[in-house]
Amino acid sequence: MLWSERTWAEIPADLDAAGHAAILPVGATEQHGPHMGTGMDAVLADLLCKAVSERTKVPMLPTMFYGCSIGHSRRWPGTIALQPITLINLVKDIGDWAYHSGVRRLFMVNTHVTNAAPLRCALEMLRAEHDDMMVALVNSATVSKRVREFHFADGDDWHANDAETALMLARAPEMVRPDVQKEADDPDRTDGLVFAHPVNRTSLNGVTGTPSHGTAENGNIWFDWMVEDLSELILKGLKENPPLEHSYFESSG
Repeated sequence: MLWSERTWAEIPADLDAAGHAAILPVGATEQHGPHMGTGMDAVLADLLCKAVSERTKVPMLPTMFYGCSIGHSRRWPGTIALQPITLINLVKDIGDWAYHSGVRRLFMVNTHVTNAAPLRCALEMLRAEHDDMMVALVNSATVSKRVREFHFADGDDWHANDAETALMLARAPEMVRPDVQKEADDPDRTDGLVFAHPVNRTSLNGVTGTPSHGTAENGNIWFDWMVEDLSELILKGLKENPPLEHSYFESSG
């Protein structure tokens, strides 16, 4: 159910069969330490949402490979970041065109932590303009309790850590340099801080956590959990309707 592989003649029936829903995977291109490829977030978004689309039969829009990664600074090469306002406007445009193609339930699946604020802004704009469109923002690392626990096991401000490394070893091993992985650990230094510091002021090598612990065995288990729990959430959303039917385009009297 990949939107990019469907024709304009097929998409209306696809949407009819899927409750007029679509999935928008949003990743990033940014440094992921010395041991992992810069496209990790986007690769995860693509693999995860393809698996969920196959399971739920909800069409998947093309994956966004760029995100709001400006907090990773210019200390390490490889990050290609969008400004927050750019991401907001880009997702708003995508949502507008998806709406005009028939989408009425849009699931934004975010795999990069600091995309969350711009995506929430885009959500606000879309639902304000299209009163009959429901938009959900799902952050992949917190989609369920068990998924959150393994992501945050080695730090609250994790990045390129055990979880992310394991997921790539399991599903995209070409993204990981195992010989470097063993020496890439760097601790979370953000506990108790008042300010949100950029990564160049919190990490020595762009990592926060313990990628040396990452294994493909764990990654396969964790990826399956993410697919199961995100699929369950989306299937629940397909049945959801607004608590009240009133539209602001209609009289409440």
